[in-house]
Amino acid sequence: MVGRVVLAALLAGIAAGILMGGIQQVRITPLILQAEKYETAMLVPQATAAEQGAGAIEPAAENRAWEPSKGLERALFTTLASAVTGAGFAALLAGVSLLTGIPITPRNGVIWGLCGFIALTLAPSAGLPPALPGVPAGDLVFRQIWWTATVLATGAALYLIATHRTFWPIAAAVALIAAPHFVALPQPADPTSAVPPILAAVYVSNVLAAAAVFWSLIGAFLGVALQKFSKDILAT
Repeated sequence: MVGRVVLAALLAGIAAGILMGGIQQVRITPLILQAEKYETAMLVPQATAAEQGAGAIEPAAENRAWEPSKGLERALFTTLASAVTGAGFAALLAGVSLLTGIPITPRNGVIWGLCGFIALTLAPSAGLPPALPGVPAGDLVFRQIWWTATVLATGAALYLIATHRTFWPIAAAVALIAAPHFVALPQPADPTSAVPPILAAVYVSNVLAAAAVFWSLIGAFLGVALQKFSKDILAT
């Protein structure tokens, strides 16, 4: 039984990830490429000054980490990453379904997906919006702790909303959703960036919209896959 659930989650997540890869190439990757141009233009003068001060011993290219080349290779790696991420998210939804006893079906699959989007993407983005390359950020460890706490609090709130209809559980859910956002996140020491604010804003809106579609696809595909495998189990 568990093996079939895992298989259904993998297939659903991979299918959603492949579609997400196409969305990324059209809506998100072009924005990242634009931001990388601004980031490179900002770093080159700094690197030149550092090289002059140090005697320019090593070329900058030798210190770069490997990254896929632009074009087909980058598109393939992006799609692969989306497929792996989708499989992980689908497995997460399936695990929550098993733990809570709330089934994922073709009728409520999209709702499950949107709940995942709210808990893991939308709520954390209120304090930590998606950022382009070259945009400064605050302390990494604190951001990771805040992100994890926000996801857990929002997930618990959604569970209370899904399973209760009385006042106090709903009130507790609202408090859980709001609580992390009363914490002030540390700001970067130097907030200046070469990336235009309008580009950063367009990126945030596109990422959130794409994530909503991604999670909806994961939930929908997972509901269909789980129903298919459950029928196979009953038929055997």
